[in-house]
Amino acid sequence: MSENAEIIRIAAKGDGVTADGRHVARAVPGDVLRADGTLEHGPHHATPPCRHFGTCGACQLQHCDEATLSDFVRGRVVHAAHGQGLEPQVVAAPAMSPPHTRRRASLRAVNGGGRPLIGFTQGGSHKVVDMRECHVLHPRLFALVQPLRDYLAQLKGRYAIGIEMTLLDQGVDLNISGFAPEGLEQTETLLDFCREQSLARLTLDHGFGAESFWEPEPATATLGGVPVPFPPGAFLQATDHGEAALVAAAREWLSGCNRVADLFAGLGTFALSLAAQSQVLAAEADAAASNALRLVANRRRLPIECAHRDLFRNPLRASQLDAFDGIVLDPPRAGARTQVEQVAQSNVERVVYISCNPSSWARDCVQLKEAGYALAELRPVGQFRWSTHVELASLFLRQA
Repeated sequence: MSENAEIIRIAAKGDGVTADGRHVARAVPGDVLRADGTLEHGPHHATPPCRHFGTCGACQLQHCDEATLSDFVRGRVVHAAHGQGLEPQVVAAPAMSPPHTRRRASLRAVNGGGRPLIGFTQGGSHKVVDMRECHVLHPRLFALVQPLRDYLAQLKGRYAIGIEMTLLDQGVDLNISGFAPEGLEQTETLLDFCREQSLARLTLDHGFGAESFWEPEPATATLGGVPVPFPPGAFLQATDHGEAALVAAAREWLSGCNRVADLFAGLGTFALSLAAQSQVLAAEADAAASNALRLVANRRRLPIECAHRDLFRNPLRASQLDAFDGIVLDPPRAGARTQVEQVAQSNVERVVYISCNPSSWARDCVQLKEAGYALAELRPVGQFRWSTHVELASLFLRQA
């Protein structure tokens, strides 16, 4: 390399990229790659707030300032759309969740050199970073890390334990896999831990599914202003802020619709909010989630019909969808190609597609474009602060 080169963008995995295609770790637009291979920081290069940045695999972009983070989230979504020939009429400013707001996380615990290590894993590795601070987790989740470390310190021998944490209405819902208390003393100590930490629930998974160990009162998550029973392992948006942005988009875009189909409805993140303005069919494959939503809808006499249905194997057909004037779908990361095929063949006027994977979203939505739908608006959402993980809400309108 004989001359300096400016970093012009950030690639999908977080590396800075020069105009001639060279990738540079932890570089941002405005930085300069010098001829000797060193990096000169530019005006958008920020000081990472966390001591673990660079080893912990949870964050890839703590070296970016706020403007660069927002541009990255917007760029990931718009690039995915353009890559499939989708041209949004409007692109909103990204909704960026603040630090310390992540309300669910998956951690690992191992016995490292005779002491417990708890945290996220290193990027591209199974090694656990012993978490001593975290700027993405909600403080109530992070507050459990040291007490868990203290509890696990009593265990002997080697172990590898999975820890799922979710902040619910009653407090932290904790699921531990790969561990079971041995004997009365460990069991009583674990019960004491639950009481002292005021856990909403503790479930233990021995490889056959989560089994409740501690639950002083039914655990719930409030969605659309309604407390919903929360089955162990159920899905919840990563932050309150991100959930609010996605729900607001769906409510705005589907305002005026008499009947709405909520596909991949989960516990009712969208259905419960939309029920204030429309009749809703909520279709979901997970029986526990569907039953929890049905229970709440029946108790409160909400205009929600719940359907336990695997939309991958048995999508709602176009003829069935024609009974609705609006659709919202929020599938898993793999997308919903088979279901979108049926949507594309229907006469539904408004389609709201929520996605946690811009690539699968764009591939799916080509079908809508080819069927005569226009991408009216695109709203990027950055729920996973300092991560390359990006979400979005989109509105498609059938053209006359």
